[in-house]
Amino acid sequence: MTASVWINGRPGRWIDVFDRGFQYGDGLFETFLIRNGTPVLWEAHMARLRRGCERLALPMPDPGLLYDEALRACAGVEAGVLKLQVTRGGGGRGYAPPREVEATRVFSRHALPPALSVWRQDGVRVRLCRTRLGINPALAGIKHCNRLEQVLARLEWNDPAVHEGLMCDGEGFLVEATMSNVFWVRDSVVFTPGVDRCGVAGVVRDWVMHRLQAWGTTVRTVRVKPTVLVQAEEVFLTNSVIGIVPVVAWEDGRWPVGPVTRRLQEAWRP
Repeated sequence: MTASVWINGRPGRWIDVFDRGFQYGDGLFETFLIRNGTPVLWEAHMARLRRGCERLALPMPDPGLLYDEALRACAGVEAGVLKLQVTRGGGGRGYAPPREVEATRVFSRHALPPALSVWRQDGVRVRLCRTRLGINPALAGIKHCNRLEQVLARLEWNDPAVHEGLMCDGEGFLVEATMSNVFWVRDSVVFTPGVDRCGVAGVVRDWVMHRLQAWGTTVRTVRVKPTVLVQAEEVFLTNSVIGIVPVVAWEDGRWPVGPVTRRLQEAWRP
């Protein structure tokens, strides 16, 4: 699938060089799974986008307009990826935003990762990144456009056998992976790092937590060092594109694809 792009509702490829998304990363983004011509978990993505807009004092685009544009972008696509970027739009030099904001909306459509079905079935290998996430509660949880920490982390390896990199905050506590959230299971309890100081509150992370709680499974958000994973019985990653993917190896650690992971995968049928 060739990537297709729509800017403010029209096909295009070019953004004003003075757009604040380009100049300062002044914006937000959401990444959707496309299934049968529809963006999955639309309402959850819109809720996070709204939280991000409130945090950045950015006017929230009309959700109805966004949905119409998203459906046009997804039309005829059985499976794929849809990315939405919302920036503060054009502005002059300097950090102070313009008083009148004309937000820029960009939808881009992409193919699914070709190895996705293999990852879901067989699991993936991860590594621990040296790059740390800066602690900043003002930006924690939202998907703002500044991803330089993730870029630096992803530059740390080029081994195709390693799918993801685990990332810690500046104090060495596990937060997430470069593009996904992380969970692990021990003694019938499911754990995941808190994202109140940094990191992204993934929509599939939320889906998993609510589903587990509905099943009566105890879920705990914790602040721990990554070595805790050595004692885990199973580990898995989540994001909107991959869904739920088991982790089977990290350095000397090995995990089976466990029953909690498989049950969640069965339930995740977007």
